[in-house]
Amino acid sequence: MPSRPKDPYARRRRQLMRLAGDNAIVIVPAAAERVRSRDTHFPYRQDSDLLYLTGFPEPDAVLALIPGRAHGEAILFCRERDPEREGWDGPRAGPEGAVEAFGVDDAYPITDLDDILPGLLEGRSRVYYHFGRDKDFDLKLIGWLNRVRAQVRSGAQPPHEFLELGHLLDEMRLFKDAGELRLMQKAADVSVAAHEAAMRAARPGITEYQLQAELEYVFRRHNAVPAYECIVGAGANACVLHYRANAATARDGELVLIDAGAEVQGYAADITRTFPVNGRYSAAQRALHELVCDAQAAALARARPGEAWDAIHAAAVATLSEGLLRLGLLRGRLEKVIADGAYKRFYRHKTGHWLGLDVHDVGDYRFEGQSRLLEPGMVFTIEPGLYVAADDTTVDPKWRGIGIRIEDDVLVTKDGPRVLTDALARRADEVEAFMADARAGAAA
Repeated sequence: MPSRPKDPYARRRRQLMRLAGDNAIVIVPAAAERVRSRDTHFPYRQDSDLLYLTGFPEPDAVLALIPGRAHGEAILFCRERDPEREGWDGPRAGPEGAVEAFGVDDAYPITDLDDILPGLLEGRSRVYYHFGRDKDFDLKLIGWLNRVRAQVRSGAQPPHEFLELGHLLDEMRLFKDAGELRLMQKAADVSVAAHEAAMRAARPGITEYQLQAELEYVFRRHNAVPAYECIVGAGANACVLHYRANAATARDGELVLIDAGAEVQGYAADITRTFPVNGRYSAAQRALHELVCDAQAAALARARPGEAWDAIHAAAVATLSEGLLRLGLLRGRLEKVIADGAYKRFYRHKTGHWLGLDVHDVGDYRFEGQSRLLEPGMVFTIEPGLYVAADDTTVDPKWRGIGIRIEDDVLVTKDGPRVLTDALARRADEVEAFMADARAGAAA
């Protein structure tokens, strides 16, 4: 099995153990395999926390971090080598390979977990673990704790504090290191190429699933997978925020909204673009599209160190609300439209989310009721949108059935925002020019 870089994972484990303290134990189980139907499974995706701390990709594994333990602080339980099973399912690292390739201090067969883990719990005062995430593992952990408690009269010292691991680990994962940012930039670059492929393929009469195929072909060509289920919504389907059917045909004059991102070695990108299937926006489509782009630009201007997270959404809302009033989709005073939430009729989601090993990545957005301040190393999306229902008879018919979202991935640096997905055409003129060039190239 090929060796992997050890230093980033070892550094993260050391940092987590420093935060947990000498009398703690940290327990991180692998994600479970999930049955799709009968004896077939969904594609396996490792638990993001275990991936972050080890890079270990296999199921049936548990990481235990025991700060200050003389015989090794990072212990991994994993499957043993098994030529028969490996002939069916592929190679395994085994305990020896786990130490060699993933840099843990020691490793044991997962079948020994029940015998060894109670002894690792004994003498530790605090347990850090994601309680409630895996009910079956919760019950196992309670059983191991009870075994230690049963030995109290013999001098055993069971843990007496049980703490949510996310309080420590989520904050660590929120700030991306240089290696993570390289992977996120690669995921962004692959995603840009996939969206460009879909724009090149677009023409009246193409189906949503054919456009989805263009995206996923590029992902797999670059050894990436979809970071989430691709959204390809033509016409009024774009107004469905989590549209997933991807079965309709894009008709001449309609827009297509594509929300799709690649995952590279666990790290996600998340891009949305909305483009005309025939290569040209109508006047109404262009007006709403450019308003959404203006809102994104206003939000991006606030993506700087020291700015409040909430300021990004507030900037987008103010720009969208002013534009909706100007275009006649809303009426009244700007301040009242914002205060009353009247804009939510056309814009009902937030303007972004953290991005990393999870598409909606971990990390607090608020502290003690106050919006947290942005800091270098944070990565998030900025994704304003407008959605006018096809059956909304209160607005001019030219607006009905138009759904638009523009989403990019943004890194906060000490000098301001860096847009990881900036290479993809965004403004209406840019999109039209790209599609025109693509068609001219195809015709040549």
